[in-house]
Amino acid sequence: MAREQLQVLNALDVAKTQWYHFTAIVIAGMGFFTDAYDLFCISLVTKLLGRIYYHHDGAAKPGTLPPNVSAAVNGVAFCGTLAGQLFFGWLGDKLGRKKVYGMTLMLMVICSVASGLSFGDRPKAVMATLCFFRFWLGFGIGGDYPLSATIMSEYANKKTRGAFIAAVFAMQGFGILAGGMVAIIVSAAFKAAYPAPAYQDNALASTVPQADYVWRLILMFGALPAALTYYWRMKMPETARYTALVAKNAKQAASDMSKVLQVELEAEPEKIQRLAQEKGNDFGLFSKEFVRRHGLHLLGTTTTWFLLDIAFYSQNLFQKDIFSAIGWIPAAKTMNALEEVFRIARAQTLIALCSTVPGYWFTVLLIDRIGRFAIQLMGFFFMTVFMFALAIPYTHWTHRENRIGFVIMYSLTFFFANFGPNATTFVVPAEIFPARLRSTCHGISAAAGKAGAIVGAFGFLYAAQPKDPSKRDAGYPAGIGVKNSLIVLGCINALGMLFTLLVPESKGKSLEELSAENENEDENGTVEMRPTGANDFRTVPV
Repeated sequence: MAREQLQVLNALDVAKTQWYHFTAIVIAGMGFFTDAYDLFCISLVTKLLGRIYYHHDGAAKPGTLPPNVSAAVNGVAFCGTLAGQLFFGWLGDKLGRKKVYGMTLMLMVICSVASGLSFGDRPKAVMATLCFFRFWLGFGIGGDYPLSATIMSEYANKKTRGAFIAAVFAMQGFGILAGGMVAIIVSAAFKAAYPAPAYQDNALASTVPQADYVWRLILMFGALPAALTYYWRMKMPETARYTALVAKNAKQAASDMSKVLQVELEAEPEKIQRLAQEKGNDFGLFSKEFVRRHGLHLLGTTTTWFLLDIAFYSQNLFQKDIFSAIGWIPAAKTMNALEEVFRIARAQTLIALCSTVPGYWFTVLLIDRIGRFAIQLMGFFFMTVFMFALAIPYTHWTHRENRIGFVIMYSLTFFFANFGPNATTFVVPAEIFPARLRSTCHGISAAAGKAGAIVGAFGFLYAAQPKDPSKRDAGYPAGIGVKNSLIVLGCINALGMLFTLLVPESKGKSLEELSAENENEDENGTVEMRPTGANDFRTVPV
């Protein structure tokens, strides 16, 4: 027998776009704004940290963070994020989305401030303290991924659900943009107030003592948007799908959504009781039934996110080369510390403005028209094309007259990552799994992505080092070089296209259709299924 759809869930599916949709996007999206700000702002200040704390003659390269310290400072937040995605994803299904949502935000606020207050009497102590708080900051950020996606998917109607979830994720672009702008403003203000000489042989000579406040202020600013959002997050009601399908509280679900939708909704406790007593849809994550119904789906969402993030986060391999090539960042010896922060922030802001942000919003505009599958496949395809176009004639791109073409190719790779799998890998896991496992499965998929980010950001940082010791960065072992690294990344993107075939299209369907929560098995092993809001039945072999 096909299961009956609850009136409250059907009302959410067919609701017209209303004010509450936009408030939910802003409330959930501000978390992602903060996530992106906190994760990406560290790259703006790592060179400044090297100038302040590793200026002495004993450093491998005075004025630069040692490779192991640089890897720790940049990567520890990713490790925290991976752990947070798994833990809070699971907790969001156990305790409810709303209860856990406030915890993640407070953790982000506290640890953003604490990161800026990192202390110690020696450079290693300051870096260790910074890494400790960055890990827990990442832990809070990790919780935001499954919870924001799940809350938005469960609030949205089925016609524009993809655009709403993608809009939450698109706030990342504004977070990256804000990080660059805050760094520009803070560094410019300190540069004007505390002028310093140009870089000299002694890295400390061109670094005014007040520069120590710059990186702290930039990191601490991330607490502000998160703190401003906390009140509104706590005012949001629990999603009706969690309350009705997981907590089995029909009266509360109807009451909450009646206020949100401003319509009268019937509680239907008898229907929820009937659904709870039916067998066949109460399987757990580690059951054979889950593997049979959703095993390939979970494999598709985890592998595609993993492969995407290897490519996405390794793109900083040649970012510094691009910025230097087109004159956005001159040689370090020509700048003082504050000038260097200003130039790096300006360059990253321009990249975000020209390719990152537009890519996200192309996805928002088109995801419910051409579908998740088409956008993800297209994104991986063009990322593959542009990676090979950068890699194969790499020597050609290194000539000064060809550098603008290199920058355009680089920007297009970013554009199609965001108008492609970087957005869709976030959207789809929030739609295709059952309500009681939705947050957990999204967290697992997102954690696979962060594992890819760690591989991309650090594995390829070492892999891209040339074999010639005279051309390598100080302290790094021999690698395979930038050209070969780009060829490997092109192959990884091609694999992403292949694994996309495992991910179902979710455009225009209700969450219960996608997760098979409105279906029931008969004794023959077939599933009778009723599309939400329709009167016809179809039999689907399983």
